[in-house]
Amino acid sequence: MSDKRTRGKPSKIDQLPDDIKSELIELLRDKSVTQTEVLERVNTLIRDAGLPEEEHISRSGLNRYATRMATVGSRIQEAREVSKQWVDQLGGKPTGEVSKVLIEMVRTLAFDQVLKLSESGEAVPPKFIKELAVGVEKLEKAATESTKREKEIRKAMAEEAAERAAEVAKAAGLTADGAAQIKREILGIA
Repeated sequence: MSDKRTRGKPSKIDQLPDDIKSELIELLRDKSVTQTEVLERVNTLIRDAGLPEEEHISRSGLNRYATRMATVGSRIQEAREVSKQWVDQLGGKPTGEVSKVLIEMVRTLAFDQVLKLSESGEAVPPKFIKELAVGVEKLEKAATESTKREKEIRKAMAEEAAERAAEVAKAAGLTADGAAQIKREILGIA
């Protein structure tokens, strides 16, 4: 199946009232309902809503929509599985590492979307470019804040460790100067 989108009008399914479209989606998710049953039920809902006969959906239109939904669903499931693997792998890691991975994943997704648009031959809408730029800016800000927070945490931990080491050194009989030297070594200011 081709992912190529046409520039024509939206499909009949895309133009359905929200309540009918929601019912259609629920029916498609229910694996016990065949596409023929889905088609009959949805066309009944369209007829009951007083919509004209030309608004009824066709078997091929329903099949295209169901295929598109299945493709999107499989991508979402794949993304969930990848996320679960990363969380399982990084679960015990510092939050900064997880943030870095997530930020990089979003950057990659943004790049992929721009690449797909440019390969399709469609003009990239200015609104999309603006939203992407804002998104990238927010990502960069988040990455900077995450790095800054990580450095602050490491510094606080080093100071705490240095204080504790100095206390232990003094308790073990080391001079105040010796304890201070150990503290400077730990903090990297020797």
